[in-house]
Amino acid sequence: MPIPGPAAGQVTAAAPAGKPIPAPAAGQPAPAPASPPSSGASAQAPATAWASSDRPGTSQAAEPQEQRRRTPRWRAALWIGAVALLGLAVAFAQVAYGRTMVSLTASVPLLVLEAGLILLLIPAAVVAVRRLLARARDRARREAGREAWERHQQFLRRLDHELKNPLTAVRAAVADMPQASRAERKARLDVVDAQARRMGRLITDLRKLAELETAELAWEDVDLAETVTDAVEAVREEIAASGNHTLIGLDLPQVPWPLPHVRGDGDLLYSVIYNVVSNAAKYTPPGGSIEVRGREEAGTVTIEVADTGIGVPQGDMPVVWAELGRAGNARGLPGSGLGLPLVATIVRRHGGRATMSSKEGVGSRVWVSLPVAGPRQTGDRWAT
Repeated sequence: MPIPGPAAGQVTAAAPAGKPIPAPAAGQPAPAPASPPSSGASAQAPATAWASSDRPGTSQAAEPQEQRRRTPRWRAALWIGAVALLGLAVAFAQVAYGRTMVSLTASVPLLVLEAGLILLLIPAAVVAVRRLLARARDRARREAGREAWERHQQFLRRLDHELKNPLTAVRAAVADMPQASRAERKARLDVVDAQARRMGRLITDLRKLAELETAELAWEDVDLAETVTDAVEAVREEIAASGNHTLIGLDLPQVPWPLPHVRGDGDLLYSVIYNVVSNAAKYTPPGGSIEVRGREEAGTVTIEVADTGIGVPQGDMPVVWAELGRAGNARGLPGSGLGLPLVATIVRRHGGRATMSSKEGVGSRVWVSLPVAGPRQTGDRWAT
């Protein structure tokens, strides 16, 4: 009876070369091959194969083979490239490490020598630095002493000048007093009285200035707006009594809130404002104007006094803050040269600062800045 051929769509395993395939018994499937199919057989196999072994002519070994056939070739190439790059990286690292080790090995003696030299030089460098610092301190001490000595000598020269002028006027007034007429005696006595008052004010201001450096302040809550108003009114009365027509304007904020209070000695702060405003009135010609303004900014209250007075030459700006210092264009006017130094000392004792800007023949501006005391009202709430 002839062997029936494979049905349509079935695959039969190829027999090894030189060996015939034994005929299966009737009703039995064909035996499975002993070895996997050759490359030629796999190339001729159809794309769709049965995956179940219960169909005639199929096998379980065919499934992994089919999966290997479906694996893309680019993945294999990618793995090969990655392995090659890794090998190259390792090779380069080994070469670089070898060169580094050779370089370090060659430079070890030099590094040891440099380290030894540094350790030997450190003590000498420390000693040299200490000597330089000691010399710098000695030089600074000598310079500070020289500056203090020069300031002291300058102060004595100014004091001699301020005392010599009234004393000369007094001597001239009392000379030949017995031979003078009654009216002349009265005029001379008025000169003596005025010069005595001048010397008394000078001595009083010097004593105040000396006491302010160390005196204990009577700290209290000070309404600076009220203090400024009182000082301005006092100077206005003096101007009116002297017949001068200098105008003093006062501009203090009221809305949305007035100037905040400050902490300090109320009498001394009044003296500050009075001295600055009175100084402006003294050096402002009749018909001029003075403006006193106040503002608050960043926790600081600043009072500004601006005038249209004679101004201060630029070269004399540092002099006006020194004891008994006066600008060159103010020599013929009354004054002791202690007003602004007193202001600067009081303001400094209160943690503030006093500054000045001036142009000769145009006018001057003086700022007195003091720290705000405690919280201040901003809008509808209190803030510090």
